This record gives sequence, structure tokens and C-alpha cells, in this order.
Amino acid sequence: MARILIILPQTDFDPSEVALPWQVWTRAGHEVVFATETGQPAACDPVTLNGEGLPLLARTLRARRAGRDAYAEMRADRAYNHPLRWAKVRAGQFDAFHFPGGHAPGMKPYCESVDVMRIAREAFAENKPVSAICHGVLPLARAGVLAGKRTTALTQPMEDLAVRLTERALPGHYRTYPVSVETEVRGRIGPQGTFERGPFYPRYAGSAAPEAGFVVQDGNYLSARWPGDAWTLAVRLDRLLSGG
Repeated sequence: MARILIILPQTDFDPSEVALPWQVWTRAGHEVVFATETGQPAACDPVTLNGEGLPLLARTLRARRAGRDAYAEMRADRAYNHPLRWAKVRAGQFDAFHFPGGHAPGMKPYCESVDVMRIAREAFAENKPVSAICHGVLPLARAGVLAGKRTTALTQPMEDLAVRLTERALPGHYRTYPVSVETEVRGRIGPQGTFERGPFYPRYAGSAAPEAGFVVQDGNYLSARWPGDAWTLAVRLDRLLSGG
């Protein structure tokens, strides 16, 4: 059994990108621990969870039933309700790390945190398995640990589509920064790095199709793009921890 740390923003994370991996790992027998900025329980993006305010054409941006159910289950978990503080985390305490994403304004303190970036540097320095998805790749890129590596993240076409579908109903909600995640990550991995967009038409992974998601692996580092990849990302991290 491994001890996995999920580093969470205080608010606005994507529920599927946290709860589905939590579900995969706890069912596999791993201990999952959480960390937030304040040491108080985090709350996901309510728009993504409930779909409130999403226009008709953007309803697909709401979390699917499996993600919503997993989030409800996770909220009752003792570890989720008693997180550590980012500042107290040391990489040597854990066997693996997960950096989830989200896009709403509450993600900014997480993406810009010196503590979150420190945790990333410590994890990479110790060659611990690390998974990151969507905006969760940003603090790693900003920490300098992805220079020269293969990675993916939320792609520009995915981000631009979400912005276009919601810019009238929810202005600014799906554009965390003026520059897209893909553009910033490409700049920070440098000319020796490789950014992979994956299939143009993404598939949604789950218990019935565990390998349907797109995941990029570079050594002990795993990355993915959006909630549909989250289940596959979790399965691949479990495989790494199992020596597969």
C-alpha cells in the first residue's frame, strides 16, 4: 500500500480530476492524503459540479454522474475533511503525488503558490511518481521541473472551446490566465521538451473503459488533459506504484 498526496486548491478544483483518482486509489488499497493552503477542507468548482449557469451548448462541461457520485463519496472521507497544510508537506512523507486541475479563479493561489512549487521540486528531486492533469501541470511547469520533458495539459483547443461556449453566460470563468495553459507549458518545457495534444476527439475513461483516456508518461511523471483522462491517469499511477 502506498501513501498518495493530493494537493488541492482551497476552492474551484475540478471534482472529477480529484474524486475519480481518489476512488481508483482507495479501492486499490492505497492511503490517500490531502493538503490545502489553510489546512481546512477544500471545495470544488460549483459550476462544474452542478452545471449552474452553464448555457445549453456548454452543458457537457458539467461533471458526469460518475464524477459527481465520486465527489459526494470523497466528501465523507475522513482524510478529505482533515487535510494537511501545504507549508507542512515534505515529499519524503509520501510515495506519490497528484496535482489536479480546474479553471475558475480559485485555482490561481494554487497555480502560483511557492509551497506547491516546492512540493513539486521535492517530489521530482526524489524521483517520486507524480501525476498532473489540466491546470495542475502549471505549478510543475512554473517550478521548473518539466524542462526538457514530455507532457500534456489542458490543450489550447479544449480551453478555447470552453471559453467560447461560456463567455457570455460566465465571462472569465473558463479563462484562468490571459495566456492558455498549453502556451505557457510549451514555453516552460523549452525546445528540448515535447507537448502532446493527444487525439482531436477525446474519449471519456471510466470503470468500463479504464484505458480510454490520454496519458503522457516520462519516467515517473504522468500527465493528462481533462476530466475524461482522469481515470486512466489514476490507473497508470497505480501501475507505477505496483512496479508495472
